[in-house]
Amino acid sequence: MSDLVVIVPSRNRAHVVKDLRAAFEATCTADTNLRIVVDRDDPTAGLYPEPKQVGDHRSMVDALNREALIAAGGSSRAIAFMGDDHRPRTVGWDAAYLDALEKLPGLVYGNDLIQGANLPTQVAMSTEVVRALGHMAPPPLTHLYVDNYWLALGRATGCITYLPDVVVEHVHPIAGKTDWDDGYRRVNDRSMYERDAKAFEAYWNEHGARDVAAVRKAVAA
Repeated sequence: MSDLVVIVPSRNRAHVVKDLRAAFEATCTADTNLRIVVDRDDPTAGLYPEPKQVGDHRSMVDALNREALIAAGGSSRAIAFMGDDHRPRTVGWDAAYLDALEKLPGLVYGNDLIQGANLPTQVAMSTEVVRALGHMAPPPLTHLYVDNYWLALGRATGCITYLPDVVVEHVHPIAGKTDWDDGYRRVNDRSMYERDAKAFEAYWNEHGARDVAAVRKAVAA
């Protein structure tokens, strides 16, 4: 298995995968595996090029967690999440993530050129962290507030690293970098924000201390 497994859940965006893969080919210097995860009921599922992972998922978070646990069963050093609208720009970004996790096991993220240090809209975790948690993102979440969880978890455990000079651009319509398609409208709907905000708060209040303890134990082992 590769040293770094990067999981990218995608829906109705087969047309962007070519650009994503081109960005990986132009910038990866480590042993990195890109895994595109597609919903079986996605009407564009057949348009995604191989290799791809196809499954029955309830949400983006469900797709991410299922594939992350599969990856965690292997020998990778780290497991990462990116959206299908992230583009690594810095040559050797993957090696930089792995180096950071070697120095400080836990979580690491780069500069997405929108949120910067404020939120890890993309993240990599030491594989032992994923194993200890049993997920990458809280299962009650649908799509949003996963980055809030990663930041809260990293700060509470003291094991998160931000690499400001490692650019993984977020090509998002909020910054005028792409158009608002149906997928963006769906997941950025006010009702989705309200739902996932409540789900994150409830999860953190009930399980945050447990997750922090699990991560601390995993990185100390």
